[in-house]
Amino acid sequence: MEAVNASESRTDLSRARRLVVKVGSSSLTGADGHLDLAALRSLVEVLSQARAAGRQVVLVSSGAVAAGIGPIGLPGRPKDLATAQATASVGQGLLVARYTEAFGRHGLTVGQVLLTAGDLIRRQHYANAQRALERLLALGVVPIVNENDTVATDEVRFGDNDRLAALVSHLVRADGLVLLTDVDGLYDGPPTDPHARLVPEVRSLADLSEVEVTGRGSDIGTGGMVTKLDAASIATGSGVPVVLTCAPHAARALAGEPVGTWFAPTGHRVSARRLWLAHAAQVRGRLHIDAGAARAVTDGKRSLLAAGITSVDGDFEAGDAVELVGPTGVVARGLVAYSSGDLPEMLGKSSHELREHGDVPRAVVHRDDLAQVRPGRVRTPG
Repeated sequence: MEAVNASESRTDLSRARRLVVKVGSSSLTGADGHLDLAALRSLVEVLSQARAAGRQVVLVSSGAVAAGIGPIGLPGRPKDLATAQATASVGQGLLVARYTEAFGRHGLTVGQVLLTAGDLIRRQHYANAQRALERLLALGVVPIVNENDTVATDEVRFGDNDRLAALVSHLVRADGLVLLTDVDGLYDGPPTDPHARLVPEVRSLADLSEVEVTGRGSDIGTGGMVTKLDAASIATGSGVPVVLTCAPHAARALAGEPVGTWFAPTGHRVSARRLWLAHAAQVRGRLHIDAGAARAVTDGKRSLLAAGITSVDGDFEAGDAVELVGPTGVVARGLVAYSSGDLPEMLGKSSHELREHGDVPRAVVHRDDLAQVRPGRVRTPG
């Protein structure tokens, strides 16, 4: 997992033609749940300057639920899904209205784009979302993207806008992704720890070997450093460089200055299908495989055969997405060719043995339907 181009640096971000910028709820709202208009307008000022310089910007903005907390009169972020959806419904309109006003002061038009995980899981929806975003950018519009919290369910959702932003950066073929949060970068420990040090650059897995992060950040947002590192992994793994920093440093980040943490690309752009399999597909079960099968599907890029499967978990049908779990953990995801009811009697049998029983053996997961999954990149306490 070394960087694709060792000479690539954060200064290249200053020349990026198309950028995806994600801002979190904690950077846009006060402790009372109301939108911080000064913070929002400051970010819009930076993005408008980028647009004036001829750059295209897609803004992935959290804040719908947080913006609705105050007007509805809630004491804090809703705990149940129905109330969160209602709060998002109120807050989304307010959030976009403020962006419309702020960008309008700079002569720019915004367009609201609400996405669900289903929009990236279903191929036609993916194509529709891609076409809509491309057209908005061609027309000079600034797309404001958010998860459609009003209709998204716990079963099919991104879960946080960091992951959504990484997938959108692939969707629009962005030249860079900027993640703006309430801390100025990635630290090797809790930022509140006086001994914690900023990690200025990440070029490989080894750079994160001593990093320890926790889960959710502020009470207003849903993400945390774990989700941001996950987003950085998704984006860099498909060739998109990432900068993680705080909102007040947005202008310097876009200028390629040494702020926050720079994540260099670690892979080349992958097909939308493989990105979907690796990060967006809803997993219905698990296939536990032996070490030889794990090497075959990862290092050998081969299909998974029944002989390498040791056990099956879950209830799934042919064509569903499943995880492939080797001795060291999850190594890949793929579309399974058999149901969970049909597989058990095939486990461990070679193609020759299956033929002897009158079966026509085929790959349980074909290599064209496989996407490798990277191992965990950071340590979490406990």
